[in-house]
Amino acid sequence: MLKNTGYRRCLVWIFWISLLFTVGFSCYYTERVVPEHLSIVLDQEETFTLPLPFRFTLRSDSEEVALQSGSEIPSDQITVTREQSFRLYGKREGSYLLGLDFLGIRFKEIRVDVVDTQYAVPCGAPVGIYLKSDGVMVIGTGELIGQDGLPVEPAAGLLKSGDYIESINGTALTTKEELAAEVAHLDGADALLTVRRGEEKMEISVHPTVTQDGENKLGVWVRSDTQGIGTVTYLDLNGRFGALGHGISDTDTGKMVETRDGNLYDTQIVGVEKGSAGSPGVMSGIIYYGPSTVLGTVQMNTEEGIFGMVNDRFMKSFISEPIPVGYRQDVKKGPALLRSGVSGEIKDYSIEIEKIDYSTSHTNKSLVIRVTDPALLELTGGIVQGMSGSPIIQDGKLIGAVTHVFIQDSTRGYGIFVENMLQH
Repeated sequence: MLKNTGYRRCLVWIFWISLLFTVGFSCYYTERVVPEHLSIVLDQEETFTLPLPFRFTLRSDSEEVALQSGSEIPSDQITVTREQSFRLYGKREGSYLLGLDFLGIRFKEIRVDVVDTQYAVPCGAPVGIYLKSDGVMVIGTGELIGQDGLPVEPAAGLLKSGDYIESINGTALTTKEELAAEVAHLDGADALLTVRRGEEKMEISVHPTVTQDGENKLGVWVRSDTQGIGTVTYLDLNGRFGALGHGISDTDTGKMVETRDGNLYDTQIVGVEKGSAGSPGVMSGIIYYGPSTVLGTVQMNTEEGIFGMVNDRFMKSFISEPIPVGYRQDVKKGPALLRSGVSGEIKDYSIEIEKIDYSTSHTNKSLVIRVTDPALLELTGGIVQGMSGSPIIQDGKLIGAVTHVFIQDSTRGYGIFVENMLQH
């Protein structure tokens, strides 16, 4: 009898644990696959499908966004299940909310942006990118040899990788050269550094070491700028650009570079190293730095790319017609085009969209694409470094941009929805 009771208790525990796991996983899954926002064009009905695990109720919190189900009867609320489509109709431009309810409880809110038809010019033009960091970035600390011949690391435990030094003893800093010059004149005094670490700002005192060459040093590896080659994705009708589809991170710390400003410059592609399994290829070029070669200014460095304004030189040199912007609901698996200047001439190449991810956990990895164009495969082996930002066009609409290459398969890579870039 006791044996049977213990067996039943075990089954009850297994049931409740399984139930909790199922509910927890379903909540996590739903939160992940349901987008934070949707965009719809004014006075145009848009169809959506959400891969939901249970029956949910969608509620429109405003009469400006009408919900429609299969019955064709507009409503402020409908019930949706897995793979069941529903339609939205925006009556007035603006931002509105849809509520996703489960068992009468508000599970998630989705922002719906009702917009006029947007147009943008898909570019595909390679450019040189130069960014100045907002302060002097700390890469790491290092060991020094003092005048007594003993090793010492004065900044150890005080400064961390990813810190930004804003000033020293009250003097504002913008470059690593300025930091070195100020340290050189300390004459044994402590360096009082104003440091930004994430959202926190702090004062840190570091006692410099006089090395065997007689110089004052803090034992800190720093960087105040970064540069490279990338691709401009689009221009809007006001000359604002979006590029890369992902942010620029420091090569040593792996952290996003907090930028003060930057520029786009003329670049000339001189060669391509083809990608292979385990080794991504790279687009090589010459960046021409100088006042007469500036193409625009960089104003933002974000997870979804870099953004700013191009100048008249770029606008006059790049002649192409604007096309409609496609939103995530317009994107479908199948053929598409990738526009790139990797050959030295901007061309469209055939690709295949293999997977679409509507979740918001990785905004710059929403698409999985595969290069199918024989000419591009022959030239690059697929996707190479420097092609990030190459626009993706499907059904005559700009729908996204290339962001990453698969390390083990250079013919495949990730892409971002262009609407995620256009939010900046």
